[in-house]
Amino acid sequence: MKQYWPNKEGIELNHEVANLFILTKQKLLNNLSNISSYYLYIDILDNQTKYQFFNIALEELEILILDIIELNLTIKDIKKINYKLLYNLVEKNIKNIIKHINIKNVQNIIKPFQYNYHKIISIEHKLLLENLIIYLIFGSAQIKNNLFIFNNYYTPKAHVSILLENFIIQLSNITFFCLFQSINSLSQLIEFLNINKLCNNNYISTRSIALFKNKLIWQNFIYLYINQPKIIYNSRYQVWLISTNGLITKYIYASRIEDFTKLTKNKLIFIILIEIQDLLIPKIEQLILILSKLTLFIIINILGNSTIFVVRTISYYIRKKDIKL
Repeated sequence: MKQYWPNKEGIELNHEVANLFILTKQKLLNNLSNISSYYLYIDILDNQTKYQFFNIALEELEILILDIIELNLTIKDIKKINYKLLYNLVEKNIKNIIKHINIKNVQNIIKPFQYNYHKIISIEHKLLLENLIIYLIFGSAQIKNNLFIFNNYYTPKAHVSILLENFIIQLSNITFFCLFQSINSLSQLIEFLNINKLCNNNYISTRSIALFKNKLIWQNFIYLYINQPKIIYNSRYQVWLISTNGLITKYIYASRIEDFTKLTKNKLIFIILIEIQDLLIPKIEQLILILSKLTLFIIINILGNSTIFVVRTISYYIRKKDIKL
């Protein structure tokens, strides 16, 4: 039997939120290695440091929820300042991580949302934070109709849990990205990681870190200009989850009409190319199939007729030889 998330404010919702945070904290004790085909900036961290990042992100969200309730903000207010809320969360997260993990040699932290990775987040910030806040404070009935695949009043608890885990992982990733990008040179980055003992065993050499950084730059570029437009066009949203074996990615349905309007001309061109591809490929496949059948028919007929001709010729010469004998 499916269990549904409360659809309105009240004791039941408060109880479910408390249970969700407790269960999520327990899941943080799982293996936190990334076992997906995508890279995260936090992949470079060992599991213990990653746990601290996730735990701080969860605590910051708890504080934000309490602040919103205390300030008596409405859903309209949250929608208006959601981007700013996420920005502030990143800044607070950075400060808390520096303080709790005692990170040394920290330079000027870059401002969020000025690189490709942050451009990705800036398009997805509502799916990342806004809906999660509404679920946790106001209940499922206040979520925009038809945003997700199910009826608002019958939202599975697992769906809210997915959004929470995704938020924790992505907030931690943005936070470490800011630390990562604030270091100008590769040698300084290696020194920073070594002094603070943050690296896992897979990234202890200069070459591995340089390769890791280049892979992330390329991945962000591909995702921003190719994968993200395609995902938006297909009404999907990529989420990160904590499984028993490690961090994984999944896709959930989400109406992305509003995000579609934010796409640049270059990205829209890619969408048009997808449309052309969807239109032409079936036609081309059908044409190739017809040509293949026609070619096969011709070859079979030519080979068949040639075989018959050869057999008749051989038979003729055999009979002619027999007559002479």
